[in-house]
Amino acid sequence: MTALPKVDTSFPGAGCLLCLAAASMANSSLTTHANTLPPEDLPKLKELLAEQLGKRGTQAKVIDEPLKIDDLPNASAQGPNLARKDFSALARKHEVDKLLVVSLNLIGFERTYSAYIPTGDPKAVVRGTAFLVDLKTNAYEWYQPVNVMRASDGPWDEPAKFPGLTNAYFQAVELGKDEILKPFKP
Repeated sequence: MTALPKVDTSFPGAGCLLCLAAASMANSSLTTHANTLPPEDLPKLKELLAEQLGKRGTQAKVIDEPLKIDDLPNASAQGPNLARKDFSALARKHEVDKLLVVSLNLIGFERTYSAYIPTGDPKAVVRGTAFLVDLKTNAYEWYQPVNVMRASDGPWDEPAKFPGLTNAYFQAVELGKDEILKPFKP
């Protein structure tokens, strides 16, 4: 797994610096609350995946340190179903043939904007990818985008605890985790 991002807020559409500052100020109490939320079971996801693979009869090795995909060299071969980064060095380092990668890049809340103006209510979000790379060929054997969004069931604007959005957040985390685990369940 790559390192998990901190639970935070995102404001797509607030493109200029002044727009982003206005969106950040308007949602500062939500951002403060988001920063207090735990990532729940997401840090244990790699162990859960290894457990599921074991139930299917596949031997899995959990790599403890976070994977830094951006630090890997670019792949020399380009083409469909080929990873853009060269994962082959990890085969030698960890003595594995295939690498199952989970990379989450947004956990928290997202509220869309058009410049200074919000275009919708905030939603809980878990976004990233999970993929399996054959380390001999650098080809994807499986690729799963993860984009879970949950709206609050009731009113969302209830600072300081935001109960509706907090409930949606925990639902999104659970759904995101299930989306990654589902293909590997026996």
